[in-house]
Amino acid sequence: MVERDTGTNLLQGNTPNLSAATIEKIDLSALHNGNIVLNVLRLDKIHPIISGNKWFKLKYYLQDAIANKHDHIITFGGAYSNHIVAAAYAANAAGLKSTGIIRGEKSITLSPALKDAMDFGMQLEFISRENYLKKNEPEWISVLLEKHPGAYIIPAGGEGDAGVKGAAEITDLVDKTVYTHLICAVGTGTMLKGMAANSLPHQQVIGIPVLKGFDNWLEGQYGIDDSTKQRIQLLHNYHFGGYAKNNASLFAFMNEWYAATRIPLDFVYTGKLLFAVFDLIKNNYFAKDSRLLAVHSGGLQGNRSLPEQTLIF
Repeated sequence: MVERDTGTNLLQGNTPNLSAATIEKIDLSALHNGNIVLNVLRLDKIHPIISGNKWFKLKYYLQDAIANKHDHIITFGGAYSNHIVAAAYAANAAGLKSTGIIRGEKSITLSPALKDAMDFGMQLEFISRENYLKKNEPEWISVLLEKHPGAYIIPAGGEGDAGVKGAAEITDLVDKTVYTHLICAVGTGTMLKGMAANSLPHQQVIGIPVLKGFDNWLEGQYGIDDSTKQRIQLLHNYHFGGYAKNNASLFAFMNEWYAATRIPLDFVYTGKLLFAVFDLIKNNYFAKDSRLLAVHSGGLQGNRSLPEQTLIF
């Protein structure tokens, strides 16, 4: 494994504990016929708030903001965004002010995620979905910075070069040489790009998009060299209708998985990820003796939006 700068002092002692990211070998009967090894990298265990892949995608943005003397970050997300919660906590721990630009009109009752973000000191600004689509346009960003002079912009979900750089470090937590496949859920594609950039020539990097609209995504990723693109496979049939969409079969799988493994999943990202893995195994997608690493990217706080007793954990 490669030694990386973990940003130990960045959050004044509240930095995630990367040594807590255990690797759990899954022993379920579905794996036996093909002698398939499935390990899960438990990024959900590294911190109670900045869980999963969020730390990796935020770290270099925060370092850059502090190095360039910014005292205020602005970022973007929806009402149930894991990124908004993580960014609010991380900014607060780093001694920075934070503003969250939230997609959609303000509801009478705030979501648990937005309540948490406010508790961590984040100021929330609600904008229309139409304006939210402009969040990456330079002119729109200029107007935003006129309102918040000197603020530092972190793209939604930690997307961008700094987020990819951090995400590339995820597979340094394991001996990646032993795996034939690296598998993750895909929201912005930032983690997928980082993992692919840090993958090995013999590996396939599989992304499971959790929302629609990724059909031509790979063709537009000009920052990925051709040899890396050839290792990436996006499988589009597991979004369950769109972002945060779900049904009874997804919840049944998540409950059965937890009963068998004691590993909690969230319904937006990791539930769809592991559902896809076992559906692919059932349909003989993986060659015999394949060795799979699935990344648990955290996001468990999102389950708080579900009705009670939907999940058994």
